[in-house]
Amino acid sequence: MNSRESQGMLLGLVGVIVFSLTLPMTRIVVQEFHPLLNGLGRALAASLPAGALLAWRREPWPTRAQLKGLFVVALGCIVAFPVFSAWAMKTVPSSHGALVVGLQPIFVALYAAWLSHERPSPAFWASAVVGSALVVAYALHAGGGALAPGDALMLAAVAVGALGYAEGARLARQLGGWQVICWALVVAAPFLVVPVGWLGWEQHVHHPGPVALKTWLAFGYVALFSQFIGFFAWYAGLAMGGTARVGQVQLLQIFFTIAFATLFFGESVAPSTWLFAAAVIATVLIGRKAAVRTASPARPGLRLER
Repeated sequence: MNSRESQGMLLGLVGVIVFSLTLPMTRIVVQEFHPLLNGLGRALAASLPAGALLAWRREPWPTRAQLKGLFVVALGCIVAFPVFSAWAMKTVPSSHGALVVGLQPIFVALYAAWLSHERPSPAFWASAVVGSALVVAYALHAGGGALAPGDALMLAAVAVGALGYAEGARLARQLGGWQVICWALVVAAPFLVVPVGWLGWEQHVHHPGPVALKTWLAFGYVALFSQFIGFFAWYAGLAMGGTARVGQVQLLQIFFTIAFATLFFGESVAPSTWLFAAAVIATVLIGRKAAVRTASPARPGLRLER
């Protein structure tokens, strides 16, 4: 693995650490907010600094073809994952949801092979399949042999969200990493104003009274970090190191989320959860050494200078 790929892996890890607090914070928010209000509202809030940054940098408008790709990014990363995962957090612990998120890397690799023409080696696919099988086994184990409704919602979030990751990585080679998430938020914002406004009014009518400070702080995190800043490093890493390879780093999100949920949020985590997490992480280390033929990168994603 060359230095550029190593840098991409490091940036991907930074993004994963930021994302690892998303589910615990979302679980706090949905105790008072409707899942739709959390999922769509955080994107509308993040669109304000995104638009301001694009205007300050005087970034050129995306082409028509790039706009189509940005709508795919918005569908996966701004609508599907935030909304479905928020609904899931109403019924399952964040540590449980983190294990299901472990399926996302194999979806990202599949989409990368389709969209970016990456060609992972058989060894890579073998490690990805084993890691995904461990995730499914854990979900069945935790659910007593059956998938819980929260698992189905997380699977939907993962499957569609991964498409947004892969398409965003492809666009990052053209636009830059931070530009992709900023433009995706800006193009989605006009479609979010009415539903978020209506949901906010419904929230006020049915749940009058002040919202707890911890809820606002958690919402601020998912809006500013999960939906905005975290993608700066994530898309840059995917573009630099290869979507399939760097996408495997997201399996490490399991460990970070479980650790944060235990240390900061008081969730009880069964010993079997740690065992499954350790086994999945082992597949990341194996897959990291497997060959992946990547498309030629065009532009580093984290640069702010022209």
